[in-house]
Amino acid sequence: MALTVTPVEQAMLDGAQGPGVAMAMRVVTGLARVRGAARLVEIGSAHIDGCLYHGQVGLDFATRLRDLGARVTVPTTLNVGSLDLLHPGLVRGDTPEQREVLGAGRALMDAYVALGARPTWTCAPYQFDARPAFGEHVAWAESNAIAFCNSVLGARTDRYGDFLDICAAVTGRAPYAGLHTDEARLGDVLIDCTTIPDHVLRLDLSMPLLGYLVGSVVGTRNPVLIGLSGDVTEDGLKAFGAAAASSGGVAMFHVVGVTPEAPDLESAFGTREPAECINITADDLVRARHELTTATGDRLDVVSVGTPHASLDEIATLARLLDHGSSIAPHVDFYLSTGRSVLAEAERLGHVRALEASGIRIVVDTCTYVTSILRPDARVAMTNSGKWAHYAPGNLGVGVVLAGLSECVESARAGRVLIDDNLLR
Repeated sequence: MALTVTPVEQAMLDGAQGPGVAMAMRVVTGLARVRGAARLVEIGSAHIDGCLYHGQVGLDFATRLRDLGARVTVPTTLNVGSLDLLHPGLVRGDTPEQREVLGAGRALMDAYVALGARPTWTCAPYQFDARPAFGEHVAWAESNAIAFCNSVLGARTDRYGDFLDICAAVTGRAPYAGLHTDEARLGDVLIDCTTIPDHVLRLDLSMPLLGYLVGSVVGTRNPVLIGLSGDVTEDGLKAFGAAAASSGGVAMFHVVGVTPEAPDLESAFGTREPAECINITADDLVRARHELTTATGDRLDVVSVGTPHASLDEIATLARLLDHGSSIAPHVDFYLSTGRSVLAEAERLGHVRALEASGIRIVVDTCTYVTSILRPDARVAMTNSGKWAHYAPGNLGVGVVLAGLSECVESARAGRVLIDDNLLR
């Protein structure tokens, strides 16, 4: 299918708005041809994942756009970077590789701000910084943000990654293909959760486990879940989507009676029949916890929560859990990752003071599974995030224990792993 561009878009290609815009438009139209799009679509916002330093090429691309005079033309938020700019001593620089990340990572973050993006530095811009409207076309990167944007907000973004995201932000255009279209947003696989007891589904531990299971069986297809009650929270949906996007490639999911494009099964599937029907039980959740828990024994060095970045409700819950009881064991480091906007509100409400008094170390602008924050001798880490548990063993070389938030607090106080699989039955 041939790509047709408007006169305005052709002018961008021809350099009427400068060489930076022309460069960005060449990337966008090149992607459109690969995706088989007949046209481009105007976008209302962008979220940029390319500001996390993975090597010199990422810095070269961003600085090239900047030096050519490019600027974003739509509201643009920035994903996590490689440093915590508010707590500069938190990321270690002990080795030449770590020092490279500190220097080049800061330069990369600065380049994206120079392109006109907001220095939000969060993987969860949908919490305070950006909530596109239902049906609005956007160009978001970062897997959990994509899943949340499509599924929970009902806005429309395809899977955008490094370089594509910033080019869409500069041009204000994206290919009209993939999850921008009605057909691609329909469900593919039916996930039946009706046999899981309600008391289990209400556990904060269940949603990341369910997401991990669903992602591992559906891959990049769109799952449609039945059996979840209407009181499932945004934090639960966030945890589900993040895990499903990590173990598989889920960018769109439907929860019947909960998410906006699935008031019923007929709306979720349209005229399609499910390609597959999968039943998930409480025993499957236990199995998933065992798969994600790579550590053995009861040793505990680190607890890390807030991946994706913790919401205000999650911070308030953690503060309540720490309000009474013993202190965190001195040999256990407890990290909470969150975004700057959420942190500011948590500070206003007094939660930050309470958390820091309990020994919690707050991380912003980055995340503990992608930067050198954990101490070198840490061997076992506990987390409440399916995404963190999925990536940390490979990224950090640590053993992981997946647990609910209350189990994380109890274990940190005891100084050893305390989990109970009977909670999931």
